Amino acid sequence: MVFGFLRKLFKGRRKEPSLSELERILGYRFQNNGILVTALSHRSYVNSQRTDKKIESNERMEFLGDAVLNIVVTDFLYHEYPDKEEGRMSKMKSLVVSSRVLGLCADTWKLGDFILLSRSEEKSGGRKRLSILADAYEAVIGAVYLDGGLESARKLIHSSLMSIMEEVLDDEELANYKSKLLEYTQSRGMGIPSYDVIQETGPEHQKSFVVGVYVQNQEWGRGSGNSKKSAEQAGARQALTNMDADKAKEKEKSPSKGAAVTPAPRDRASEDVQGPT
Repeated sequence: MVFGFLRKLFKGRRKEPSLSELERILGYRFQNNGILVTALSHRSYVNSQRTDKKIESNERMEFLGDAVLNIVVTDFLYHEYPDKEEGRMSKMKSLVVSSRVLGLCADTWKLGDFILLSRSEEKSGGRKRLSILADAYEAVIGAVYLDGGLESARKLIHSSLMSIMEEVLDDEELANYKSKLLEYTQSRGMGIPSYDVIQETGPEHQKSFVVGVYVQNQEWGRGSGNSKKSAEQAGARQALTNMDADKAKEKEKSPSKGAAVTPAPRDRASEDVQGPT
């Protein structure tokens, strides 16, 4: 009955999605399909309906999903990172549950194909709008919580959000190092650092990278990571660490005032490929 109702809702639209298809993507089968329909109902769609039948938007379910998401992510961070202080974990959580990340998770589910929107909202690009996708992700989490309980919601969050958490946190942890290195080299007229992949290992779905960081064709540092981006950031961090170490050495030698201090780099031609330094 609910499937027939959904077909009517989408009649005349570019696509006729199936609740069973979304359930397959989620890896969860609802006992009450009406809850899922509510989770997919954007307020623009509800406001556009001319019917005596009251239709609820997904806003309340989004509110519930946000709370469920926060407790699951907080619990995960607390147990996974026992060495992190409260302030640091708060920053990590804020990044993980940001609209950018939740929108990415929603896009992985192809949630934009299933959201109920008004025609005007759809024409304006609502199916790809980050805020709508992120809100719908939270609403679906809330729907699974209502339908199957906390453990079902936790499992769904782990399979979607936690699967990319390491890369997300790597990005946040290392986000400033490349820009800091660029600022350092440009302020000294040394040009723009370059980043080259030195080593690539592992199967296609689980690769590891080693990246060398070069300034004026000399290696300043190396970094490794499960993506090229995180390896580059780690390499930039090591280059800055080398810079600080050489600054300390030069200070001990009492260099002349105003002398530029740079790390002791390695020539690109003499590098080995055994891994990061």
